[in-house]
Amino acid sequence: MKEVTKIKETCLYLNDLEGAKHFYSEKLGFEVISYVPGRHIFFRAGASVLLCFNPADSRAKVSPPAHFAEGNQHFAFEVHPQDYLPSKERIKKLGITIIDTLVWKSGQESFYFNDHEGNVLEIVPLGVWE
Repeated sequence: MKEVTKIKETCLYLNDLEGAKHFYSEKLGFEVISYVPGRHIFFRAGASVLLCFNPADSRAKVSPPAHFAEGNQHFAFEVHPQDYLPSKERIKKLGITIIDTLVWKSGQESFYFNDHEGNVLEIVPLGVWE
């Protein structure tokens, strides 16, 4: 499907939606778009949307179709190259442990950290896949 321009939404399945609100909104600074306690919380992440669903609730859905996941999930946030190091420092200052760094074929580095439920998040500079 060549007409696709980007992935608009990314889903996480989290048992602790209040913890998600604290981590993604209060720590990382993402705007809360919608919050229904016990069901979901959605965040604006740049031009994308991060959907966080309670897996017990979303697996029982009929419409939209049931969906859920278990275990550590992964996705990456993209930043402009000049914002990469400041982002890394900000994460450290928030008391969030950086669990790994990688240098890609492009020569650019990315780093990984966990959210409040152990999901593996990554910060990548724009152009890492170019």
